[in-house]
Amino acid sequence: MADDIPSDLFYTRDHEWARIDGNKATIGITKFAADQLGDVTMVELPDEGDTVAKGDVFGTVESVKSVSDLFAPLDGKVLKVNDPLGDSPEYVNEDPYDEGWMIVLELASPDDKAELMSAEDYAKLVAEQE
Repeated sequence: MADDIPSDLFYTRDHEWARIDGNKATIGITKFAADQLGDVTMVELPDEGDTVAKGDVFGTVESVKSVSDLFAPLDGKVLKVNDPLGDSPEYVNEDPYDEGWMIVLELASPDDKAELMSAEDYAKLVAEQE
């Protein structure tokens, strides 16, 4: 498996990741997505308290190449937003799985994670798209 795909996360076909801890999930975009975007120049995220539905757009990432929508991998309420990304969007490129996280959700149904991809399955998807 690729070294830049952490095995403890869940993934979507749209290149978002979720770190699930009980009924909370930290959400971000994968290194593959960040590399495809190029240098991230701006990140727009929802407000704390907003509700997001799986598959719906919850924000955008703007880079030197394009603007891309962010799709919620799970249903939930936004508990926390990574405010430092407003001033330092480069965290998405430099450290997408830690400093570059985007939102923390309180999950409506933690069992929904069963519909997400494992790191192994995501690595196969990335290999097909490279």
